[in-house]
Amino acid sequence: MSTALVIRHVQFEDLGTLAPLLQSRGYRVRYLEPEQVRECAELPELLVVLGGPISVNDREQYPYLANELALIRRQLAAQRPLLGICLGAQLIAQALGAGVRSLAEVEIGFAPVELTAPGQRSALAPLAGQALLHWHGEAFALPDGAQLLARSATCPQAFSYGRQVLALQFHLEFEPAAIERWLLGHAHELQAQGIAPEQLRREALCHGEALRGVGRAAIAAWLDRLD
Repeated sequence: MSTALVIRHVQFEDLGTLAPLLQSRGYRVRYLEPEQVRECAELPELLVVLGGPISVNDREQYPYLANELALIRRQLAAQRPLLGICLGAQLIAQALGAGVRSLAEVEIGFAPVELTAPGQRSALAPLAGQALLHWHGEAFALPDGAQLLARSATCPQAFSYGRQVLALQFHLEFEPAAIERWLLGHAHELQAQGIAPEQLRREALCHGEALRGVGRAAIAAWLDRLD
């Protein structure tokens, strides 16, 4: 059985709706906490790096980020499949030599992205017109050699790097039933940004099930292309 090694920065931001998909494709899912990354000797068949509330530029405050970058670079060098979501996508961009900057305003809530022409031909095609969950205050620059797949008015939203690498700023893995865990885990940020939890509850109720379907369809299509 192949291993999907998943770096999880906070407990409530897990694989969500993607866990059953990976398991159905024959992957044994193994979560790795950030402080455990140094102990990872063997590269997995699939590496997934999830989101979190810190910045990729905070390596002095969070030294384990350097270990994550080293593991990502090893996975890249071996040309093995790599999926990054939110913070994970920013770490991939940084590992590829691109910068990560703060946005003038954080993006929190459900909104569609614009697929580029390559994006419309990519595994992300099912996302066209669909409201996706955004929860970030930083954005990556497009690495050299990467292909931009999606963007918003404020920043790039997704890129690929060869066939093996997919980086997503938005949260395709979001499980609608987990909305209260997200609201609780990010309570201080929501209060600081003046965002009412009830607004996100309504949006999750409105868009969550559709996001579940297109998210799994997109990642399934990406896995198909790996084969």
